[in-house]
This record gives sequence, structure tokens and C-alpha cells, in this order.
Amino acid sequence: MASQGTVIARVYTSDAFLPLANVPVTFTQLQPDGSRKLLAVRLTNSSGMTAPLPVETPDASESLSPGLMEKPYAVVNISAEYPGYGGVLAEGVQIFPGVETIQALQLVPLPSLPGEQDLSVLFPGSSQNL
Repeated sequence: MASQGTVIARVYTSDAFLPLANVPVTFTQLQPDGSRKLLAVRLTNSSGMTAPLPVETPDASESLSPGLMEKPYAVVNISAEYPGYGGVLAEGVQIFPGVETIQALQLVPLPSLPGEQDLSVLFPGSSQNL
């Protein structure tokens, strides 16, 4: 039996955590056949937060005994891009049943000088040893 968890993206800039509003945030999941399933595209509010997105997860009871399943959580990839900032991708964000996950995404301003390189940031996910 499947359960649900929720995920929220918090988009900001600088180490001062300044929120960015109206940033499109894309939530996807990798399917068993290797394709990507689009779960949602949400815009951030004035606080830099998206609305909560419900995500189907394995039932919590499936994680109570070892060996019953591979992982007791769902995995989501979250990306954000905004004009004037380098894009960011958080891969392998873990969503647990009955838990609200908040994923922080820092967008770095692009250099305004001609010839400067585009900055993109990748946060590779790592599975928990549960």
C-alpha cells in the first residue's frame, strides 16, 4: 500500500538566504524504464517557497523489517532556473511517508562581464543506508 510525503523547494540567493520569488521549480522522478516523469512545475512565492507537492511513497510499515523492500522512500529530482542566475539541480531528494521535506536551492548570480562562464550547480544525491 502506498503512502504520501510532501516536498517543498526553498529558492534563495547569497549566503544571507535572500528569497527569490516567481522562480519556476521543476519536480521529476526517474522511472524504471529510464525515462523521467514530470510531477509538477511550481513558482516560488515571495518567501522563495513552492507550495507543497504530494509525492507517492512506499508505506512506512514496509521499512519496519529488513529485506522487505529496497528503500523506504521515494526519490525526486528538483531543478530551478531564473534569468540572471545559474541553474541548480538537486538529484536524489528523498521523500519519506508522512514527512514534509524542504529542499533548499541556492541560485548564484551570473557574472555580468562579457566572456564570463555560465555557472550551474549539481547536488548529487546519496542514498541512506537504512
